[in-house]
Amino acid sequence: MESNFRNTIREINALTYRELKKWINKPHVVIMMLIQPVLWMGLFGKAFNLTGIFKIPENILNSLPPYATQAVQQIFNSILTNLFGQANIDYFSYMAIGMTAVVALFAGLQTGMSLSWDRRLGYLNKLLASPISRGSIIVGKVLGGTVKALVQVLVIILIAIPFGLKLQIASASAVVAAALGITLFAMGIGMLMISITLRVKSWETQMTVMNLLNLPLMFASNVLTPLAMMPSWLQTVAKFNPLTYAADIMRQALIMGSYASYAEIMRDLVILAGVAIALITIGVVAANRALRKE
Repeated sequence: MESNFRNTIREINALTYRELKKWINKPHVVIMMLIQPVLWMGLFGKAFNLTGIFKIPENILNSLPPYATQAVQQIFNSILTNLFGQANIDYFSYMAIGMTAVVALFAGLQTGMSLSWDRRLGYLNKLLASPISRGSIIVGKVLGGTVKALVQVLVIILIAIPFGLKLQIASASAVVAAALGITLFAMGIGMLMISITLRVKSWETQMTVMNLLNLPLMFASNVLTPLAMMPSWLQTVAKFNPLTYAADIMRQALIMGSYASYAEIMRDLVILAGVAIALITIGVVAANRALRKE
């Protein structure tokens, strides 16, 4: 029993290492995957400056009496708090941290594409013909995609800092919870895409599914705009979107500072764990059936 467990761990380690080695050996692929989030941050994040709307120009401030200035500022602060959780958050920081969840989404979606290429090149058939557990093949792919997602999330944060990202870290435990949450999210999406890849066979169909999922999931979430700015029907949709909770847990940990709600962090983590367990369970069942037919 112990020997079987060790063999399974070795198989998973070898397959995960292969995934990461392929990724590292193709830096242009990494750059291409980061271009879109960087463009969103640099263009949309800076041009669509929601918090700038609520800043009073200096010439107007100087012409108002002190009591009026204070009253107007309190109104604007209450609006910003309602939208972003606290008045000191600027829109770019809000949106940049939201894009880390999108990066994890894109990396999870690409996990299925890696399996599709292995099938086209005949490598998957070689794995299936070898005495390797079918589960190890799937787990290796998912873990490889998850590590890619975490690395890209870190890179996006480092890129966003020179653009103007203002980090206000809540605590070490909050950062750990956020890392766990984004890991669960990437694993769930990766498992979903692998199960879809094994079922649809055609890489063209897979690309269609990816394009069908990424933009609707992004716009029907709080990645770009706060829930309070959405119409009621879209708020309802966003509350069922796991991307909303992946973005929220990252914001609570990294930009909310002392205003972070640990109750919301735990809520986000529980929801992301539930989504990951559901998607992984569905994916494992679907993948096992599909791999038997390969």
